[in-house]
Amino acid sequence: MHPEMHDHAIIINTGRCGSTLLSDLIAEQPDTLSVQEFFMWAPWTAGEEVLTGAAYWSALSSPNSQLATLFRIGLAPSEVRYPAHGRWAGNLTELPQILATTLPKISADPDGLYDTLAELVPGFPAQQLVRHHRMFLDLLTSLTGRRRWVERSGGSSNIAPRLLQSFPDAKIVYLTRDWADTAESMSRHSCFQLMQLRVESAGRYGVDPFEITPGQRVPAEVERYLPGRLTAETLRERGQEVRRYRALCAFLASQAEQAIDEARPRELLTMAYEDLVDDPLAQLARLGRFLGFEDWERWAERVVGSVKVRPRARATAALT
Repeated sequence: MHPEMHDHAIIINTGRCGSTLLSDLIAEQPDTLSVQEFFMWAPWTAGEEVLTGAAYWSALSSPNSQLATLFRIGLAPSEVRYPAHGRWAGNLTELPQILATTLPKISADPDGLYDTLAELVPGFPAQQLVRHHRMFLDLLTSLTGRRRWVERSGGSSNIAPRLLQSFPDAKIVYLTRDWADTAESMSRHSCFQLMQLRVESAGRYGVDPFEITPGQRVPAEVERYLPGRLTAETLRERGQEVRRYRALCAFLASQAEQAIDEARPRELLTMAYEDLVDDPLAQLARLGRFLGFEDWERWAERVVGSVKVRPRARATAALT
């Protein structure tokens, strides 16, 4: 099976900067599949490892250790949209990662779409992981009758080097926001509390508590951050120190900007959240033209009311 190749774009961002808002507005364009929270939760491997379609689907349909931990300690992020009546609703720690946000944002029947994919994806040819990712997103685009896909994951600046290397032909939207406001929002969000913990642990101790291999020595300072030991109280305590998240913003921005500088994407649009809430119609028109929407002007006029226009110092629209 070889799905049709589609135009595609990736929104790179630190998170908590309005990227969810953009994704939701893009979803209102009838030719475009808005793919949310795929690349940050999808599997990535180093090197040129080749996977069968069955192995790739096994990875997508397995629980994500970070999400499972947040479910276990009662801090499920708001981005999780799996329905309360869904097949895994009573056992979210076992929820397939592709069902957390990506499929519920695409279909009113995410379990049904999951079942369709479970029949098709194992038939993918043996190939490198990035080819699987592209084939999977193209398949989703075909199944939903769209012409292009636009992927957006909160915090994707953290994997910007991989994204830009893996998708050199993608249109790139780089969304930014003032670090102080972003850090304040991150400090109250469980996913970014967890991301900050992992980044700091890797930098300080050389160990990511969520990527421990069998037999690997774990420093005593890191033991309480292991998936089976982490508590909601620990994350909340860390959220009280906003300085940690200012440092995270600086790290994520440097990751993205260095990757963009090195990759020099052929098509790049830089947007600032502050500009979006100051003049949403103009900024949405820029975005629609860049993404290739034939109806970019009508689309911008149709969705602009969803952007809460506020002075810069008070801008607090719903964010990711």
